[in-house]
Amino acid sequence: MSTLGHIVVVDDEPDIRDTVRDYLELKGYRVSCAADGKELRALVERSELDLALLDINMPGEDGLSLARFLRETRDIGIIFLTASVDTVDRIVGLEIGADDYIPKPFDLRELHARIKAVLRRIKSPAKKSNVGSDGAVQFGEYTLNLETHTLGGPDGEDIAITSMEFDLLKTFAENPNRVLSRDRLLDLAHNRDWDPYDRSIDIRITRLRRKIEPDPSKPAIIKTVRGAGYVFNAGET
Repeated sequence: MSTLGHIVVVDDEPDIRDTVRDYLELKGYRVSCAADGKELRALVERSELDLALLDINMPGEDGLSLARFLRETRDIGIIFLTASVDTVDRIVGLEIGADDYIPKPFDLRELHARIKAVLRRIKSPAKKSNVGSDGAVQFGEYTLNLETHTLGGPDGEDIAITSMEFDLLKTFAENPNRVLSRDRLLDLAHNRDWDPYDRSIDIRITRLRRKIEPDPSKPAIIKTVRGAGYVFNAGET
């Protein structure tokens, strides 16, 4: 049995399923296929899965609905395969909890690289919240204390942050290595009075970067994911 992971390819096009399966099996993965939601649900009941490649637009139950089902029942990686260029579909997919998306037609080598990146993240201990038992989160040379609502710098000095900046940083710290859209940040930070379509979040993240990034012009801790949102890399310095 493969130690690289068990991947399921969910797509209503047989040629795509077969091509992706054959390629990934050559790379050493265990691969199963499902033509629709019914087949995927049956597979989930009898097998342990590490990652799902989901087509968004399928007859019957679509990929977005299946992603919700997987997020509610399993802790696995999700990558959307989509012919849609609709930004809304991509944003909704990421909000549901997808780890990545790749547009059709795609290069199999790029798909493989995306799969490796997602599996590396979900199998890493850093995927889980890295909050210590003392309520402190360490990233780079900084320490965020969730109990005292303080941010400590490299020399142990307190760095002034606003309550909204703290809420954002706490949200990032509790969700490391996951892409968070602006709208998802609002939900998690409990700040629904902000407008996800204005510049309020971007401005606050810019201010945070000035306080915690070694080089704010080249962010290494709070990274921008173009067209999707932001990702927090706690292990970066």
